[in-house]
Amino acid sequence: MIDPTRIQGAVIGIGCDLVDIERVREMHERHGERCLTRIYTEAEQAYCLQMRNPYPSLAARFAAKEAVSKAFGTGIGKEFGLLSLSVGKGQNGEPVAVLDDQGQALLEKVGGTEVLLSLSHTSTQAMAFAVVVRNPS
Repeated sequence: MIDPTRIQGAVIGIGCDLVDIERVREMHERHGERCLTRIYTEAEQAYCLQMRNPYPSLAARFAAKEAVSKAFGTGIGKEFGLLSLSVGKGQNGEPVAVLDDQGQALLEKVGGTEVLLSLSHTSTQAMAFAVVVRNPS
């Protein structure tokens, strides 16, 4: 259950993204491990690749990276790279945004204190929704 006191505050930015699962599968088959290490953290790879079909989870994480970059207003580039975000799991299995030093610095720069994530997928598409918030002190 969500603790409503945890997410009170100002919304700094929102972002969403939709990814075709087949596109991620084809990219992995064409470029192999090299593409995985350029896009996903070791933790994300370990989580997704232990699944019978890793592609829906990989696609959702790719969508999360794009959604968070949009919530920051930067897109993927110099200020926020693909490896700046790792999608982890919270206490109840919910997706949690884990930022590297570059991502954390950007969060502080925009005045945010937290990134909230929601992920979902069908058999063909994965989506992510991200919100950068500033919680009251």
